[in-house]
Amino acid sequence: MSMSCKDGKSIEDNGKYVRYTPEQVEALERLYHECPKPSSMRRQQLIRECPILSHIEPRQIKVWFQNRRCREKQRKESSRLQGVNRKLSAMNKLLMEENDRLQKQVSQLVYENGYFRKQTQTTKLASKDTSCESVVTSGQHHLTPQHPPRDASPAGLLSIAEETLTEFLSKATGTAVEWVQMPGMKPGPDSIGIIAISHGCTGMAARACGLVGLDPTRVAEILKDRPSWYRDCRAVEVLNMLPTANGGTIELLYMQLYAPTTLAPPRDFWLLRYTTVTDDGSFVVCERSLGNTLNGPSMPQVQNFVRAEMLPSGYLIRPCEGGGSIVHIVDHMNLEAWSVPEVLRPLYESSAVLAQKTTMAALRQLRQLTLEVSQPNVTNWGRRPAALRALSKRLNRGFNEALNGFSSEGWSMLDNDGMDDVTILVNSSPDKLMGLNLSFSDGFTSLSNAILCAKASMLLQSVTPAILLRFLREHRSEWVDNNIDAYSAAAVKVGPCSLPGVRVSNFGGQVILPLAHTVEHEELLEVIKLEGVCHSPEDVIMPRDMFLLQLCSGMDENAVGTCAELIFAPIDASFADDAPLLPSGFRIIPLDSAKEASSPNRTLDLTSALETGPVGSKVANDLKSTGGTSKSIMTIAFQFAFESHMQENVASMARKYVRSFISSVQRVALALSPSNFGSVGGLRLPLGTPEAHTLARWICQSYRRFLGVELPKLSSEGSESILDSLWHHSDAIICCSAKAMPVFTFANQGGLDMLETTLVALQDISLEKIFDEHGRKNLCSEFPQIMQQGFACLQGGICLSSMGRPVSYEKAVAWKVLNEEDTAHCISFMFVNWSFV
Repeated sequence: MSMSCKDGKSIEDNGKYVRYTPEQVEALERLYHECPKPSSMRRQQLIRECPILSHIEPRQIKVWFQNRRCREKQRKESSRLQGVNRKLSAMNKLLMEENDRLQKQVSQLVYENGYFRKQTQTTKLASKDTSCESVVTSGQHHLTPQHPPRDASPAGLLSIAEETLTEFLSKATGTAVEWVQMPGMKPGPDSIGIIAISHGCTGMAARACGLVGLDPTRVAEILKDRPSWYRDCRAVEVLNMLPTANGGTIELLYMQLYAPTTLAPPRDFWLLRYTTVTDDGSFVVCERSLGNTLNGPSMPQVQNFVRAEMLPSGYLIRPCEGGGSIVHIVDHMNLEAWSVPEVLRPLYESSAVLAQKTTMAALRQLRQLTLEVSQPNVTNWGRRPAALRALSKRLNRGFNEALNGFSSEGWSMLDNDGMDDVTILVNSSPDKLMGLNLSFSDGFTSLSNAILCAKASMLLQSVTPAILLRFLREHRSEWVDNNIDAYSAAAVKVGPCSLPGVRVSNFGGQVILPLAHTVEHEELLEVIKLEGVCHSPEDVIMPRDMFLLQLCSGMDENAVGTCAELIFAPIDASFADDAPLLPSGFRIIPLDSAKEASSPNRTLDLTSALETGPVGSKVANDLKSTGGTSKSIMTIAFQFAFESHMQENVASMARKYVRSFISSVQRVALALSPSNFGSVGGLRLPLGTPEAHTLARWICQSYRRFLGVELPKLSSEGSESILDSLWHHSDAIICCSAKAMPVFTFANQGGLDMLETTLVALQDISLEKIFDEHGRKNLCSEFPQIMQQGFACLQGGICLSSMGRPVSYEKAVAWKVLNEEDTAHCISFMFVNWSFV
């Protein structure tokens, strides 16, 4: 064996140094960058092609490349550890500051406790004194105004700004608000930051502290552009701006927020924003509502909007040693919950919801931009991250505009058909229609001069939004109404009608092509290829493909206070950045402020039936023990482009389509709810059934038969413990059918996690789709051996999850699973030491 020192030396087995000339080192480095791991034939070819290396033995060349790869790996690891060290140092600083704040809060509480004790004793003594003097004195205390009189002059606005700054800093770094840790958010080097929510204060408040790799000026610029990262923000208009003597600025803002559901009106704010730099060089951007109590300038109420209040909030941005910034964010609002139905009030009173939608969204945007700076500028499909963010924003904004239906945007409401469950809006505004005449690659052209939006809301119970969203995303056929075809065909005969789901009838399947994950994988942008779509009756003979641009978020069922969304729009196959989009979709908003204590993977949990027998009974009992059924609101908005003379027919189709969608969702939600788990036809899962126990036994027996040893890390004490151990096995175990086109039929918890899917959706994934080209070739070469010999060992490599994320594995073992008749039942794969790349 040989070892390598610095670039110019190599140590042989006899301890002698082999020295390389600078020219040889330069040639080797150049070849290394072209091919870091050359084969034996390639190394011999290198020696022939490069005369300067002709006097070096091939064995020495091999050793040089081995150690060069080792040094590269060490360099990358060193760089990674330095980055982790910087994060830990910054996090340590934040935690020390948080500890100081908590100590101050404890001291203040101790002081207040002693003060109130004295006051209680004094009150008991003073209660005996009924003199006029004591009454007048006590009355004078309440006559003192809370805020000194001010006006709309620069001096008056500066007074409000300085007070806002003081109150904001007392919340960001002081004890003005009692903060408690956000449920499910633990600080650490890989966390988004330190997230806290308020306890017992007016309105709802959230606070975040985090480290980002951007300079303070850039951070302030991003955070002030609220519509770029806050998806609920419709617009922010700066009505006036005044410079201050200390180099800061005071701005008067008017801001509008979208309503998240059809059951509540949108909100607006009349704000003062103060930007300044503190003595220690920190940037501060703070803001608050201008109300009557401040005697500042007023803003008249705007029709259809509820005026909400922002209490002193903002951003404290401090430069960090070694680059980057430490960001403190405080959001404190009163959204006037009295103006919404009682069932929705938790949404307008929850600090956890505010933290997810606003505070953490700001930190995610900063981390996403930091990530884009450090990584290549081109992602999947040749799109730059900024272009993908723009597409994501357009989808979300288009959906919110349709959902809110502002009259200023040209929307008008149609009369209902005797039922008020579905609201129909029509828009013929030229601005709205610009560019919406989609020309599809198959020759089908949508010629339309109006847009119709059908929207509705429904209450869901006993189903987690993330689980329901994942199922609807992976099983589009469950909610696309094939019976609407007749209506669609009739519309096509008279004039084209672009429908979000109608045109997707009778399709053969869908292929999900990922575009991009945002930071923390909170949001997924993807292209959906719908195979075999019938655009018209003629297409039944020769179905065509259709493409959708789709935005999916909220798939983490462990996140507290987050909503789940699926928004999509038809696109042309050319998929230009400025392609016209007509978004449709749905949003599922949890209404329970407390996090469920049930299994984090309820629909995936085989052991829910192992301990109690009937499928799902353990989960149902867990749900009862946590306080009853969970509730959420699903809001639906589908947009249809059509010709104006077809308005009545399209409105009838749209109502039927939305009602059909609601019926389908209710059926799916019932199947996924714990109380009815596995009881609905077509969605039954084989969890805990005798068939599942039998399959587990066959898998283990076949492994022992063909490989001669027991399945590693598996207990075999009884049939039930075999299924239990198989389900919790640390490696991913997946079974597929033994057919020409294998599809997955079973997976343990590790396999489902690796594929990022559910047992329900597993059958829609084929074996060849998870492997890259190298993996498919390797599998094809080993497949005959698996069928003849009974097993094969596959080299480590890369595969893809159902969401397109690359997964690395150390090695894979495939073996034939035999049934009681010794015939092939399926093929089982075990992916050892897998991890997301």
